[in-house]
Amino acid sequence: MRRILLLAATAGLAMGAAPAPQAIVIAGGTIYDGSSPSPVTGDVVIVGDRVVAVGPGAAGEYPGARVIDAKGLVVAPGFIDPHTHSDALIRGKTPEERLVTPWLMQGVSTIFTGIDGYGQGEGTVKDLLDHVDAGGVGPNVATLVGFGAVRVKVLKNDDRAPKPVELERMKALTAQGMCEGAFGLSTGLFYAPQSFAQTEEVIEVAREAARRGGIYDTHQRDESSYSIGLINSVKEAVEIGRQAGMPVHFAHIKALGADVHGKANEIVATVDAARASGLNVTADQYPYEASGSSLVAALVPRWAQDGGAAALVKRIETPAERARIVAEMQTNLVRRGGANAVLLRGDGKPWAGKRLDVVAAEWKVDPVEAAIRIILANQGGGSPIVSFNMIEPDIKLLMQQPWVMTGSDGSAGHPRMYGTFPTKYAKYVVAEKTIDLATFINSSTGRTADFYKIDRRGHLKPGYFADIVVFDPAAYRPRATYLEPARLSEGVRTLLVNGTAVIEGGKLTGKAGGKALRHRTPPATCPG
Repeated sequence: MRRILLLAATAGLAMGAAPAPQAIVIAGGTIYDGSSPSPVTGDVVIVGDRVVAVGPGAAGEYPGARVIDAKGLVVAPGFIDPHTHSDALIRGKTPEERLVTPWLMQGVSTIFTGIDGYGQGEGTVKDLLDHVDAGGVGPNVATLVGFGAVRVKVLKNDDRAPKPVELERMKALTAQGMCEGAFGLSTGLFYAPQSFAQTEEVIEVAREAARRGGIYDTHQRDESSYSIGLINSVKEAVEIGRQAGMPVHFAHIKALGADVHGKANEIVATVDAARASGLNVTADQYPYEASGSSLVAALVPRWAQDGGAAALVKRIETPAERARIVAEMQTNLVRRGGANAVLLRGDGKPWAGKRLDVVAAEWKVDPVEAAIRIILANQGGGSPIVSFNMIEPDIKLLMQQPWVMTGSDGSAGHPRMYGTFPTKYAKYVVAEKTIDLATFINSSTGRTADFYKIDRRGHLKPGYFADIVVFDPAAYRPRATYLEPARLSEGVRTLLVNGTAVIEGGKLTGKAGGKALRHRTPPATCPG
């Protein structure tokens, strides 16, 4: 391979072509290749946007290469985040926003969007991916078709089943997204209006993604005891994948709330049984005991959200319906661990950074009444919260499973947007030794790339794209906290995205190396 590249470069110069790009050598680092359980000490050589050599002495055939000294540092594939709420940054108005800095500074080179069923909203998969290629985005971007976005386009926010013609329209929109490059279908069956969909409706739509080689990615219907219960919800997702004929991926897998604490072992048993039967089932997880959501999603019953935010406000303002809403919100607040377990967010709001019980005491009202006031102040829309509702034994057990990946679920107001990957490393690898370093890297790189079938990424191999992170094992750490969630992580010394240095010497270069990653859908399944 190295000899061929050198001959090609020489031939190009002889014919008057543009000079071949200078080789880059990341020299003397501790190399974790994304799959092997043990590292090697050696070099990684990059020419253009590809890795051309890996291992001890690999730099020997590249005299004159630019050398990045990695002695004492960890060299790994760039991290892949399969679950991000990064849309606002990807579509940012400035080049600085489009760098998607919170992820780059963690060492993330590829991000997924279109998750939780939200998809591309009013746009299309093609719109998003074309924007990435045209707009200069820091990391690579892949996406999923959002079941919720599809459903809202056809049924708006209504609690009803689709008519046959409407179901066909939903299926057609899903097929279109897959043919435009989506990697699969995502759902957020916990959220209204997606929660109004029955299992069979989801299966019918999912089959369109399955026919085109896609995966089923789900924020499952219940991570707690809101509706069908945690384990029944896991079984529902497995059945959707089985009936549709496609792999299943659980987003931000967890046991949420006091009612289900300690049930991670049942999740594991259910998933292991499905995998043993031949179904490819995986999950991603963020390393925090608190989830991120909104007051509406966490506390308000789904029936009250039928028709959207304006309809919810009207119901709250109707005395009989308000009484029913309040009673069910009280139950849901107990599920969440009580008012002290809910940290309110919302930049510029008077309640931001305070616990719900503190705000209720300041206003001299019941916590549910305080929540309702905040919801009404947002015209029935979701006011963001951080909810402390998980326990360490469940987090650790799930993290140790060979089918669990690292995923941030990164969204504003929660430290996971800025600190997921270094938190998993600093806390669960270094401090508590829940997993080892090779497992951390594999679950953040090769495991993810292999499941999603991301072409030539997630591993350090000749011929693979040069997405590479170099970090200091003694300094790689998060700085974001629950009270200061927007603090950048530190310890990444170099980050290459498609061979472009987006971080050098621990600082952003301002360069955007990302590309749109398009799923290769079988041509026979797409028109044209």
